[in-house]
Amino acid sequence: MAFDGTWKVDRNENYDKFMEKMGVNVVKRKLAAHDNLKLTITQEGNKFTVKESSTFRNIDIVFELGVNFTYSLADGTELNGTWSLDGNKLIGKFKRVDNGNELIAVREISGGELIQTYTYEGVEAKRIFKKE
Repeated sequence: MAFDGTWKVDRNENYDKFMEKMGVNVVKRKLAAHDNLKLTITQEGNKFTVKESSTFRNIDIVFELGVNFTYSLADGTELNGTWSLDGNKLIGKFKRVDNGNELIAVREISGGELIQTYTYEGVEAKRIFKKE
């Protein structure tokens, strides 16, 4: 699939404001903006494996489309939700375990880049990745 491969973060748009809205403190926000995040994505049918590698942690996330799972963000925030495929977009709909607020994540390939868009409480941010 188009998402398969290793993707390294290239730039962010409005990421600091998004993290602030999520309740991430200023020190962690400054560090996260330069986390050198790398995603290695593989897809087998409806099953995805995403290996996240960054300055802060290395973690493997395995999920199946439409199947609920729990995931912890780098700052420890726990989310529960699902990923689905809508055309060429992977759409994640999650709820925070601590407050029930919704976080939407969309991954799509555009112009040879992986664009990951987050929306939380009306604040949208993007992380743009280039294929290695």
